[in-house]
Amino acid sequence: MRRQGLLGALGVVLLLGAGCGIPEASDVRVDGKGGTAAEAASVNGRGSEPPSRTASGSANDAFVRNFLSAAAGESDRAYERVKQFVAPEHRSRLQEKKGSEVALTVVRLRETVFTLNSDSTTTVKITVQQIGVLGTNGTLAPPVATETEYEFGLRSGALGGAGNDERAGLYVLNPPNVLLLSDVALQQYYQDESIYFWNSDRSRLVPDQRYLPLAVPDERRVNEVVKWLVGGPSEWLRPGVVGLPDRTELINNATGANGRWEVNLDMSGDDKTRIDQLITQLAWSLGDLPGELELKIRNNSQPVQDLNERRMSRGLYPITESPQRFGVYEGAIRPLDFVGEPSGAVPLAAEVNRNIVSASLARDDSRILAAMVVTSGKSRHRLAVGTGRDPVSVLNRSGPEYASISRPVWLRTIDSRPARGLVVADGRLYRFDEAARMYPVPLNLPSTEVTAVAAALDGQRVALIAGGRLYVAAVNLDGGGVSIGPPRSLVTSLTGLTAVDWGSEDRLMVAGSAGQPAIYEISVDGALETPLRTDVGAKVSHLAAYPTNRSVPLPSGAYMYEANGVAYRSSPFERIEAQRVRDIAPPPAGVRASNPSAPFFLY
Repeated sequence: MRRQGLLGALGVVLLLGAGCGIPEASDVRVDGKGGTAAEAASVNGRGSEPPSRTASGSANDAFVRNFLSAAAGESDRAYERVKQFVAPEHRSRLQEKKGSEVALTVVRLRETVFTLNSDSTTTVKITVQQIGVLGTNGTLAPPVATETEYEFGLRSGALGGAGNDERAGLYVLNPPNVLLLSDVALQQYYQDESIYFWNSDRSRLVPDQRYLPLAVPDERRVNEVVKWLVGGPSEWLRPGVVGLPDRTELINNATGANGRWEVNLDMSGDDKTRIDQLITQLAWSLGDLPGELELKIRNNSQPVQDLNERRMSRGLYPITESPQRFGVYEGAIRPLDFVGEPSGAVPLAAEVNRNIVSASLARDDSRILAAMVVTSGKSRHRLAVGTGRDPVSVLNRSGPEYASISRPVWLRTIDSRPARGLVVADGRLYRFDEAARMYPVPLNLPSTEVTAVAAALDGQRVALIAGGRLYVAAVNLDGGGVSIGPPRSLVTSLTGLTAVDWGSEDRLMVAGSAGQPAIYEISVDGALETPLRTDVGAKVSHLAAYPTNRSVPLPSGAYMYEANGVAYRSSPFERIEAQRVRDIAPPPAGVRASNPSAPFFLY
């Protein structure tokens, strides 16, 4: 009844080392390993409650991992669970907060150093990467703390604090004055949930990522989701969406069992269209929860709705055809043929399909949207844009020339309004229209050097790489323009980021370095990351993914990229050879075929 489980968190490398000036009686061990803590109850094979203090016995490393899991679960008992790990004489050092002030500091554990002291206690120093702050409303806000290290002590739980009694376990001494939660624990004891808000013109639902403790039963899950919707969207998403009407409140708690759920709201207005939209919003925000929903507005019942039927009849994003693969070969867009996959003709007339460096093609209602980077003189480039029925035969070109232009992206809509897109040229972000006119888009960022942009399938969110850092931001399309809300910086283990695209509605595919060039999948809030390829071998200069979502029954995770002038695809991973390019003549004898480049999907 819950969505697919969270992505696996990235393991941390085991390091061994010794320090200087350590007393002879000390034992120093560095442990950077992640791992699964001992489980209590289980939901879908995962523990719903973090392990108890004594579950790890006297094993220091397991105890620390469990301590970094103790705060997981329902927030009203977070301090109680953590204090069970703290020595009674030191519990007052942890200043307790109540209600909505309870917040968990989520960290990525990098390294753990244990030093045995002469009094039989152990000093623990953990090195961390700050990821964010998990609030009671299920949002993971940007990190507030700046600490990269925390230090505390351990002692035996045996009488007198000495000895090695497995049953007595361990206690924490001098605990940090924050509730720490590891990213591994976030993965293990929470379910990631997408709730949805309407965009400003109420034409598209936009996802907002939240975290629900696995310990919350389905009977209360509905209540939590409704409270999240009443509370409004995450801060970074607000510029692109609208919340419920002001002063909307939940009347009593949402109730239900055995496939029947009842929600009663005090909400202004009796607009039947808005109420119907709210039912759709609730149906998608409740994930895959089955059953019937009875919505009441000030105790007035609306017609009972089957949740699955509502989701089936109101799809999230209108994609009616399977994606097709294309690439650039010797300056022209060509289809890429793979066994078992659809392959269509290039939706461009032959006379305009030339001098192309990279491209973005999209389907919009009955039209093709084409945006290409084309060569214009020696080492100069222009943006070329054409729209219309297949094949597009007329292109408009931007006035200025640029030394570099990124692959352009379209901001998708579901109606016939003029199409708009985004592109990076010479380090600045621009919006463009169907006439290839380019307008600078202001960004409030520490670095003005933008190198990549990607647009989500909903057309209301973008990902950016600027100054080597990863950002997400909401898009507002009101008034015929394009404005970008304040970007939110995402934390990642990768450095030197070079490319980004959306792999699903709540996951990004990002290229950078993890000691060597790599491609990771990263959640839209930066909390969870999974390595997809760690042996890329060269800097990724181009990355394109097919962004699946819950209403598109197609395999997810398909992506293609280019590194060092060679193109590759995933699932299965292989180099894209010239033999995959359709409609080209074989090279003359003794001449090596060119490499396909800049691969992308048409959908």
